[in-house]
Amino acid sequence: MQNKAKPFVKWVGGKSQLISAIEQILPKNFSKSKITYIEPFVGGGAVFFWIMQNYPNINRAIINDINPDLTTTYRTIKNDPQKLILLLRDIQNKYLPLNEEKRKEYYLTMRKRFNAKQLDDIENSALFIFLNKTCFNGLYRVNSKGLFNVPFGRYKNPKICDEETILADSEILQRAEILTLDFEQTLQYADPHCFFYLDPPYKPLSRTSSFNSYTKENFDDSEQIRLARFCTTLEVLGHHFILSNSDLKGKNPDDDFFDKLYANFNIKQVYATRMVNAKADKRGKLTELLITNIPIKQHKHVGSV
Repeated sequence: MQNKAKPFVKWVGGKSQLISAIEQILPKNFSKSKITYIEPFVGGGAVFFWIMQNYPNINRAIINDINPDLTTTYRTIKNDPQKLILLLRDIQNKYLPLNEEKRKEYYLTMRKRFNAKQLDDIENSALFIFLNKTCFNGLYRVNSKGLFNVPFGRYKNPKICDEETILADSEILQRAEILTLDFEQTLQYADPHCFFYLDPPYKPLSRTSSFNSYTKENFDDSEQIRLARFCTTLEVLGHHFILSNSDLKGKNPDDDFFDKLYANFNIKQVYATRMVNAKADKRGKLTELLITNIPIKQHKHVGSV
């Protein structure tokens, strides 16, 4: 493959910068045996695209997300990349020559069309990518009615049609099955040799820092608890897993929510840079957690920090 597969959208909490830390945790024999890879919250797919390119021993991959617009776009890239590229190129050629006022008008028209949900899969996928590349901060957020409501973003020259990435991603996706299910339902696709990477919507560090409205149903504390039970099930069944989440202790040293929830597993702190905050002075390095049932040399908040 000449071009590197990578996320085709910007995604809040993307995991590109955690890959080296994840790689350090993988089991020693990970590259030497046939493995089924399952990612129940695929999001932008940074870990998925990296792992599929670096571990050819993965003979089966299952990626899942509860966001139907996202998974439709994955399927379109897998099955109809050329049709998608043609439409994105057309949108890009119409959008880029416009001044800012006309761009905003075009953006809002496309957002309304996208929310009407009367599109075929190709156009739905093209508008999903267009809105992601031109909305404020690359957010994906919906309101209580499930309508995409992120405002216009002022980017001088957004790359709406990234042909090389779409084609490289399409090649990788030929080895993957794409699902749109609740995360627990991915277990029915498991076989005896599975590795799970779980990247759920993060528990917010504060009431104002929540960006987890990827669907109209928020991923609240009860969902975090349900996910922890799911991880216990994976352990009982003999599957390895790595889960990422926010480091609440970085904000409040007395917050032991995850320590209690994952008391039977290894917890490693890693640094990440997050740029999602609307205020520039609030962006920057913070710590996140990698939680796993794989033995690691250092754990319980003494990892990479």
